[in-house]
Amino acid sequence: MGNFIRITPFIHVPDLEQAVAFFVDILGFQRYPLPHTDYAYVWRETAGVRLLQNKGDDGAPPGNRRFAYYIDVEDVDALHAELKPKLDTLPQGDVFGPKDQPYGQRELMILAPDGNLIVFGQSTG
Repeated sequence: MGNFIRITPFIHVPDLEQAVAFFVDILGFQRYPLPHTDYAYVWRETAGVRLLQNKGDDGAPPGNRRFAYYIDVEDVDALHAELKPKLDTLPQGDVFGPKDQPYGQRELMILAPDGNLIVFGQSTG
C-alpha cells in the first residue's frame, strides 16, 4: 500500500459555521469534531475539505502564510526521508518540519518556487 491518502484543499471562508452548514446540510459531508472556533474539517467518502475562518486582508490568519494544498499521508517521516536529498537542494527556509503541531497533525511544509506552500500531514491523534 502507498503512503499518500488524499489531498484536502483549504478553503478560506468569511463565515465558518455557514460554510460548515453548506457542506453538511446541502452536500452531505460530515464534520469531524474539533475544539477549534476558526477551523473545521469536513469529509464525505474519501474527499476531505479543510475550512479556515478568514482573518486579515488576504484571508489568512494573522502571522500565518495562506496555504491551500494539504496532502494527507500515512507516514510523513518516511516521506521526508525519501525526499530529503532533493529537499536539501532548496533554498534555506523553504522546508519546515516534519513537526508535530498542536492541532494533532505532524507536518512537512515545502515552499514551491511559485510561492505556494505544499503541506504533507499525518494525524497524530
